Amino acid sequence: MSAFFSAIAKTLMVFVAFAVSFTTAITAANAGVLQCAPYAREVSGIALSGRAADWWGKAEGLYARGNAPKAGAVLAFRSTSAMRAGHVAMVSKVVDDRHVLLNHANWSRPGMIERSALAEDVSAKGDWSEVRVYFAPIGKLGLRSSPTFGFIYADKAEGTRFAMRD
Repeated sequence: MSAFFSAIAKTLMVFVAFAVSFTTAITAANAGVLQCAPYAREVSGIALSGRAADWWGKAEGLYARGNAPKAGAVLAFRSTSAMRAGHVAMVSKVVDDRHVLLNHANWSRPGMIERSALAEDVSAKGDWSEVRVYFAPIGKLGLRSSPTFGFIYADKAEGTRFAMRD
């Protein structure tokens, strides 16, 4: 009889463990993960919102844009099949004409914040239109390059009011 109750107790413990892990997974899924756009907005002060791939167009007339890195600027990545929503990352430091350090979220792992992640300009013209970025799982620059629009500068564009664009 005690073997019977022992088996029931083990089954019940397995069921409870499953229920707790399932509930935790649902809670984590509902909580979501930190995305790159809200993080970039917070650390750069550039008040844009929406998909990262749309920031370049939304910045027109509100913020200066260009292809030269500057500390505090946001590097805006284009949408690709691997990165459908694009990506945005703030330049924390310009190392040289082909290297910067980025502060960004949701690149190497969902929700992960990375500070001082190396990015390298691999474009043929040296215009930052194609970059490789440090990828934590391999501990070095990522194997694929990513296309970018360029840099959005924290300075407001001439003659515009500071406003959030949705």
